[in-house]
Amino acid sequence: MGVIPEALRPRPGHLSHSQQRVYEDFVRFPWQNQSGQSSNAVPAGPPAASSGPGSSGLSRAYASSSGQLSPGFYSTGTGATGLSATQPLDLISEDMDPSSAQFLSGSSSRIGVMDGVSPHGSKLNSVSFPSVAPTPEVHAVEASNVGKELGAAALSLPAASTTEHPGSGISEPLLNTGDALDKYQIVAQKLETLLTKDSGDAEIQGVIAQIPEIILKCIRRDEAALAVAQKVFKSLYENASNSLHVSAHLAILAAIRDVCKLVVKELTSWVIYSDEERKFNTDITVGLIHKDLLNLAEYNMHMAKLIDAGRNKAATEFAISLLQTLLIQDSRVSVSELPNLVDALGKLAMRPGSPESLQQLVEIARNPAANAAILSGLNVGKDDKEKQSREKKSSDRSMTSREDYTNADSVGVDPVGFRDQVSVLFADWYQIYELHGTNDPAITHFISQLQQSGFLNGDDTSDRFFRLLTELAVAHCLSSEGINSGSLSLHSPQTGQNMSFLAIDVYAKLVILILKIFSVTVRVIQRDSEEKKASFNPRPYFRLFINWLFDLVSPDPILDGANFQVLIAFANAFHALQPLKIPAFSFAWLELVSHRSFMPKLLTVNPPKGWLYVQRLLVDLFKFMEPYLRNAEMAEPILFLYKGTLRVLLVLLHDFPEFLCDYHFSFCDVIPSSCIQMRNVILSAFPRNMRLPDPSTPNLKIDLLAEINQSPRIFSEVDAALKSKQMKSDVDEYLKTRHQGSSFLPDLKQRLLLPQNEAAQAGTRYNVPLMNSLVLYVGMQTIQQLQTKSSPPLAQQMAHNGPLELYLMGSAMDIFQTLIAELDTEGRYLFLNAIANQLRYPNNHTHFFSFVLLYLFVEASQEIIQEQITRVLLERLIVNRPHPWGLLITFIELIKNSRYNFWSRTFTRCAPEIEKLFESVSRSCGGPKPVDDSMVSDNMH
Repeated sequence: MGVIPEALRPRPGHLSHSQQRVYEDFVRFPWQNQSGQSSNAVPAGPPAASSGPGSSGLSRAYASSSGQLSPGFYSTGTGATGLSATQPLDLISEDMDPSSAQFLSGSSSRIGVMDGVSPHGSKLNSVSFPSVAPTPEVHAVEASNVGKELGAAALSLPAASTTEHPGSGISEPLLNTGDALDKYQIVAQKLETLLTKDSGDAEIQGVIAQIPEIILKCIRRDEAALAVAQKVFKSLYENASNSLHVSAHLAILAAIRDVCKLVVKELTSWVIYSDEERKFNTDITVGLIHKDLLNLAEYNMHMAKLIDAGRNKAATEFAISLLQTLLIQDSRVSVSELPNLVDALGKLAMRPGSPESLQQLVEIARNPAANAAILSGLNVGKDDKEKQSREKKSSDRSMTSREDYTNADSVGVDPVGFRDQVSVLFADWYQIYELHGTNDPAITHFISQLQQSGFLNGDDTSDRFFRLLTELAVAHCLSSEGINSGSLSLHSPQTGQNMSFLAIDVYAKLVILILKIFSVTVRVIQRDSEEKKASFNPRPYFRLFINWLFDLVSPDPILDGANFQVLIAFANAFHALQPLKIPAFSFAWLELVSHRSFMPKLLTVNPPKGWLYVQRLLVDLFKFMEPYLRNAEMAEPILFLYKGTLRVLLVLLHDFPEFLCDYHFSFCDVIPSSCIQMRNVILSAFPRNMRLPDPSTPNLKIDLLAEINQSPRIFSEVDAALKSKQMKSDVDEYLKTRHQGSSFLPDLKQRLLLPQNEAAQAGTRYNVPLMNSLVLYVGMQTIQQLQTKSSPPLAQQMAHNGPLELYLMGSAMDIFQTLIAELDTEGRYLFLNAIANQLRYPNNHTHFFSFVLLYLFVEASQEIIQEQITRVLLERLIVNRPHPWGLLITFIELIKNSRYNFWSRTFTRCAPEIEKLFESVSRSCGGPKPVDDSMVSDNMH
């Protein structure tokens, strides 16, 4: 007898469901399904065992937060096979409470996953069965009930076994998790189409009902359920502003929860460990709680800790908003389920100076029955309060620095004459906008007037100001409809064509032009720095921009589109305040540019459109630092700024490596050649979905890597410098024709030189951006020609299947060899640096320029050229990590391949310290041990 698997061995206590099922399946014979049809049938109606929260009955209403069955929604009749329409055995997993499945014992009507096979291995298909009566159809839910809340509708599932078609003995093939995700994507697309078309609730419910059906057909249902739930949870927040979208996805999660209890635990973890934009979404969190999709005990403890005694402002404001919604506006959640959260807010309310409204809220939460009068008082003027509550909700989502924890009811009556003052300002703005448009000094003057009057300070006055502006604009719009409609009755169809939206448009322009306050502030900072010189203090302006970042860059996903426009306004302001223009603002500027509310937002809100603005700001920083780094003038302030810049680059390398990959060319143009480590950080970036092969792997075949034939994405304008110097057409002409009598090659060196006045300022005789542009552009054009003219991939062409000269000798190599031979030491060093800048992660640019560099080494007519090539590679390797992958590959190839005779070169042994340096680098790169002196002398003879 074979050893019984561990999962099926008996343990102390009752048998597990899977163990019990083995014995029951063994003693059940195929013909018993026919004889026991009527006696084993479960009567229609909800069985008692399936009414608890742990039940996995198919007739459960997904919207029922208590987990009770809703027999009014649809019937639970059974088919002729005696199968229960509410509880198939294969829904029960081992982690369920045994009490929820006790009714299964002793029943011969259970057909599970293995029911298609007899104990002796013969297929059930070989036995003749009578046809099975179809299951009664599910009763539809009334549309009126569904309209109240989509998630509250009961969703139906087929009553027959999910692995058999009624009326046949043929079993459906079970699905794996990947198949389930594919089917879910199809269902999700159908659902999205229905939601977009605003289809009927019955259609939406029918599509949602397909998702648990898919899960029930899976071999590993818990795994499939969690995988699908994760997709739904992610999609839930992608359109959080659409209430129908949110309700539908909450209903899907509830449906998945009904077939897999583990979903609640995982959902709680996903919410707890999600980012603040998701974690602090009040509407969705309340929806998850109402659907019993969160473990309130765990969530309660997490929120109490997250508040951190009031130090976490965003979490505190969210907790207050959540408590208001759950305990005052909706009493379905008992305060006993959130004790730690209430206690944490209670301690905060006991502090001196805490708002009275917070104390009142905690008092109501702790004693809801004893405070019925307060609760009833909160409902006075319900319409007014709801409007103000909505305003408060939107402000709760923003990361403000206010100390006021008051709820919406604390907003008082507008001061006397305030509405008239706002009306006059609105009328003034209308006249300015009509007369001057949006590009006039009068606009700036008006916005400055608003700021000086205190309307833009972000306090209650600002709230009243914008609220009244909205009311005035809407009132004007609605009144215009009545005037223009003439004799139209109230019951006449409204086409909307007679309504005037002029006031709405003017108000919208005012809100957008508020951002022009940035230009006013920029001019103030510029004037202040010019007047005060060394005594200029940037700290007040830094605090001003930090407050604006917190207030204007909302974490609400609804405002992502508006956030991008606001972020662009910030980017333009920071560009105007760049260190080259206001050096005294440099440290504050770098902290603002790299702030968590700016740089990550700009890189993620609308990629890659936002990347261009971050690239421009980093180029501004590099241009300011370039003279100091080039001349090694590292005074303490510059050294401090340099360290800060390196930290920003390391953050980008870790979190946004694709950004550095795509703009590496622009950055290398403005980073001086002596700044090796900073350039290495940028060139070491590689896409997150790529795994770099170990360069020291023995017999690594670079040309066989899949990525080596792919072109890298470059967002920089590579040929910009060539165009500005009118060289692009000449380069293209030579690459196409390779005309021997052309003056292009003889004149090339001279065209790369700078005028004397520019050379003195740049610290070099050569136009470095032009040289970088020429090298990369020629390489890109050559790679493109090689790919189009021949069928084998470029990597195979450059593999050592034949003489390397046959593949690389061409118009491109004419240009490169002319430069390496005719340039002086300085120019050659800059040229080789331009080539080394393309030795990055695995791609066809790295492969091509690695071969170019090695080819120039082996074909060099002077050893000084080989020494300079070695220097360019070596100086990038002896600095601290990271080191670009392509650089390592090229150097290892140079020192290991006997074709290049590297260790026989005299410059490798010109001094003892140089010799030790080469040995050290060779060991760290996994290269061979250098040859001894006798071998060198033999090779020299």
